[in-house]
This record gives sequence, C-alpha cells and structure tokens, in this order.
Amino acid sequence: MTAATRQLLTHLDYEFQNESLLDLALTHPSWLQDNPDETASNQRLEFLGDAVLQLVLTTALFQKFPDEREGDLSKRRAALTNGTYLAKLAQEIALGDALKLSAAENASGGRLRESALEDAFEALLGAVYQDGGYGAAHDVILRLYGDLPDRLDKVIESNNPKGRLQERIQPHHGNSALRYEASHVSGEDHAREYEARVYLPAQLIGSGRGSSKKTAEEAAAREGLSSDLIPPAA
Repeated sequence: MTAATRQLLTHLDYEFQNESLLDLALTHPSWLQDNPDETASNQRLEFLGDAVLQLVLTTALFQKFPDEREGDLSKRRAALTNGTYLAKLAQEIALGDALKLSAAENASGGRLRESALEDAFEALLGAVYQDGGYGAAHDVILRLYGDLPDRLDKVIESNNPKGRLQERIQPHHGNSALRYEASHVSGEDHAREYEARVYLPAQLIGSGRGSSKKTAEEAAAREGLSSDLIPPAA
C-alpha cells in the first residue's frame, strides 16, 4: 500500500477487510492501457457508489428537513451530489494522490481532473459498501459530509454561477444578453474535457473547462462574475 493510499484511509477513517476492493476503487480506466494484464477499472464500483450515496443522502435530508417538499429536497440533494462538488470532496481527502493512472493520464493532470475525482469518489463509496455493508457506507458518507445544513449553506451559494450571472446582468442588459459557446477540446471517452466561453453580448467575459459542457459553462460563468463588465451585486 502506498503512502498516498494510507493517507487516504486516514481521511476516510475506515479500515478495509478486503483491500482488493480499495485497490479497484482507485484504478482509473487509463491504468489498463499501461497494464494489459489487469482487466477491471473502478467504473462498476462507481455505478454502485452513486446509488449508495443517493440513498444515504436522500434519507439524511428527509430526516433533517421534515417540512420540505420533494422538489426542495431534490434540489438540496443535487447540490451535494453534482460532479463538481464530489470532486471537491475527493480533494478534501486527497483521493487524487492515491489514484492509479496511466503515465499519459498522470502527465496530463489526471489527478486533478474533475471527472476522474468524481468517479473515484463514488467508486470508493461503492467499495466501502461492498466491504462493510450499508451501515459502514452510511457512516463514512455522513462523516465525510459533516453537518449537512452547514454544507448546504456553503454550497448552494456557489452552485449556480450561471443563474447568479444572469441575475446580475438582467436588469442592465435584458434576458438574452449572455451567449455561451462550448466545445470538446481533449480527452478520450473516459476523460473528456470541454472548454466554454461566455460573451456579453459579443465581449468575452469568462472562460472555463470541465468534464461536460454544463460544468465548462458553469466555470466560464464563475469567471464571468468577476469581470469588470458585470454590474456589482445589489
């Protein structure tokens, strides 16, 4: 076990009975390109972990906010489980340092790539579930998230940069002044990267990259919010 993996387990505060599950959760698909004798990556565990995460957070939010309707609970859950936020949680536990990547993926910044971190985080939760059952996964997830209302207060403010940008410019420029352009710029199927730019209406005010057009546009909007061309918040 590498030093980075031991550090990850310290952050995770969980001891695996079957360490092969942990190893699989840390195996990025690119690793198989350099190691043809290995045939499995963390993609199946990612699928499982996503479902476990959704169930644990759905139950926790249902209990924490007994007076909220389904739509509001869904928005809260989405804020805590979108790819950008899962990548942030992965960074908090130094998950990227422990990933098994191909040489090319590592050299191109794969340890910091949002899509790789998001997938590995969900795979790690799937591995915990497989290793210790629902109770173990439940405890690990809620420990990583901490106080959910506090998490939500911090994340909801920053979770919709496109909406906040629209609110800032609408009183001065109308509803249709912003224009986004997004395109695929690099990466194979498992690690696609997009670049987006936002214009007001023809002046470039922000650009950004992400693992999907949506996240790239959000990154561009986030940069646009700090542009000198944007009116200050009311």
